Amino acid sequence: MFTDKLAPSILAADYANFETELKRIDASGSEYVHIDIMDGHFVPNISFGADVVASMRPHSKLVFDCHLMVSNPEQYIESFARAGADIMTIHVEATPHIHGALQKIKAAGMKAGVVLNPGTPVASITHVLELVDQVLIMTVNPGFGGQAFIPEMLEKIEEIAKLREQKGLAFDIEVDGGIDDQTIALTKKAGANVFVAGSYVFKGDVAKRVATLREALNG
Repeated sequence: MFTDKLAPSILAADYANFETELKRIDASGSEYVHIDIMDGHFVPNISFGADVVASMRPHSKLVFDCHLMVSNPEQYIESFARAGADIMTIHVEATPHIHGALQKIKAAGMKAGVVLNPGTPVASITHVLELVDQVLIMTVNPGFGGQAFIPEMLEKIEEIAKLREQKGLAFDIEVDGGIDDQTIALTKKAGANVFVAGSYVFKGDVAKRVATLREALNG
């Protein structure tokens, strides 16, 4: 049985008050803080880097779930390990050396995750599933918050969940994009157990929004 985990995305928070926002996430009972790293190359937007993650680390004991939307993520592994990342999740589309990159993440002391964009088939990661602690299915196209959930991704979640069972593996299945009190239940039914929510959480009272998500997960 896989434990459900909520991961508010700090990309949707107030950038000028990360310390306060982290405390709000802590107080909500969430398990993770999802931190989106964007380089302006792999995706058109730019967010922040390892130094900002390091500045956040003293203000929260939650799991730092770092999602790197960057080209050649191998070059950032050591800096994010030093910054205090607990999970480093990288795109299969972003490197020609996905197997080696995942090995390096684990060697650096972090959990390793692999990400699939909406148009990328599950077949592209079947050869590394034994290495990963988490598979992230993008349920929107990466790079910008506030997009609408792509319902066709439910089939992809189901496909990954079926592969996990067939191979007897224990990685988490995470979803990111358009997650709210309606779509979260659909993704859980499909097999997901880690849920990233940004705009939905931060456009209201964080604790109340997280509680609503929890209620939706619990039926």
